[in-house]
Amino acid sequence: MYNNKPLSTPASLISKASKITVLCASIALVAACGKTIKPEEHKPTKLVQLEQAINVVEPVFQTSISDRSKLADVNRFEVGFDGKQLVVASGAGKVQSYGLNGQTLWSVDLKEDIVGAVAFDSTSQTAVVTTKSARVVALDTNNGQVKWENKISGTVLAPALIHNNRVILSANDGIMHGLSLQSGQSIWQFATQTPSISVRGSAKPTLLDNQTALMGGADGRLHAVEIESGIPKWNRRVGIPSGASEIQRMTDVDGTPTVDKGQLLAVSYSGQLMSADLASGQITFLQEAASKNSLAVTDTAVITTTLDGIVKAFDRRTGELLWENEALAYRQLSNPELIGNYIAVGDLEGVVHFLSPQDGRIVSRTQTKGPIVKLTSQGGYLLTQTKSGQVSVWRLVR
Repeated sequence: MYNNKPLSTPASLISKASKITVLCASIALVAACGKTIKPEEHKPTKLVQLEQAINVVEPVFQTSISDRSKLADVNRFEVGFDGKQLVVASGAGKVQSYGLNGQTLWSVDLKEDIVGAVAFDSTSQTAVVTTKSARVVALDTNNGQVKWENKISGTVLAPALIHNNRVILSANDGIMHGLSLQSGQSIWQFATQTPSISVRGSAKPTLLDNQTALMGGADGRLHAVEIESGIPKWNRRVGIPSGASEIQRMTDVDGTPTVDKGQLLAVSYSGQLMSADLASGQITFLQEAASKNSLAVTDTAVITTTLDGIVKAFDRRTGELLWENEALAYRQLSNPELIGNYIAVGDLEGVVHFLSPQDGRIVSRTQTKGPIVKLTSQGGYLLTQTKSGQVSVWRLVR
C-alpha cells in the first residue's frame, strides 16, 4: 500500500518550516549529551472576558492526587475511564480508582515514579502504567492488585494500546514492544531510528484496523505494525527535517495519529499536517502546522493546536484553512477534544476553553487547577488530569 519514499513537499512549506522555533516553554528537549536546551519563551496571551457565555459542561467531581515527582512536567497522563470507573496515576507512584460519585474504590502505591499512564481495558479489567525504570505494570481494575509486571528496554512516556491480547508500547529508545496481555511476556519488538535530539515524549499507539497498530516515532515516521506478531507492514514519513540547527530539524510525531473513515491524519513537531487516503495510499493534502498534540476530527474538519498556541481548523477533504483562533497564543495548549458540538482545549492555567467548530469562537470556559496537557472525552464526559495532580470530570449539558 505504502512505500518508504519521503513525501514530495512544497518548497514554501519547507521554507516556513525551517523558521519554526521552539515556542512552547513546557517542552523538555533531550540532547545526546544529556543537557536540556531551554526553548524560547513568550508571555501567554491574556484572556478576554466572554460575553454571553453558554453552559457546555457541568462539574461531576474533582479530586487531587499527591505528586512529589520531579517528572510531572513531562508526563502526559490520561484518565482511564469506562463510563463508570476512573483509574488515575500520579508521578509519585500511586494509582487510584474512583467511581463517578467521587468515592475511592482502591489505591495502590508502586513505590516508584510513574511516567506513562493510564491504559484502561474494561474487557480484561486491566489498567497498565509504566515507571521511571522502564517497568510495565498491569493492575486488576477490580481491586488494584498487580497482575504482572515486566521490564523493557526503555522508558515509556505515553499510555499503552491494549488490543487483541497485546499491550503495545512505544519506548523512548525507539523500540516498540508487544507484550502478552495475560502474562506480560515480551512477544515482539520493533526498532525504529532514534535521532540525536528529540522532544521528550512519544505518541500513544492507536489502531489502524483490528489487526494493525499505528505508531508515531521520533524519526518523523508513522509505522504500521501487525499487532499479534510485530511484523512491520509499512511506514510513511510525516515530519520533514528542515532548518540549520538540530532543534529546527526535529521531526517527532508526538501526537497520536487519527484514523477515521478511511483517512489517516497526523501532525509533526517540525510543522507538517498530513492527510492520506488509506485505500490508495496517496497523500491527499499536506499543510503547515507544528504540534506535539493529537488532532480532533469532525465530519468536515481536522483541528489542531500548534506549538505557539494557535487553534487551526482545516477542511478534511482539501486541506484548506477554514479558520484559526489566536486568542490563546502561547498558552501551552493541550490537544483539542470534541465534546458534544464543541471543541475543548486546555491551557497552562487550568482553563478549559470551548470553541465553536464552525468559526473557532470561544463560547464557554471552565476551570481546574494546574496546567492541562491532555483532555479526554467519552460518553458525554470530559476528563483531565493536570500537571499538579488535579483530576477533573465534567458532564455535557444536554
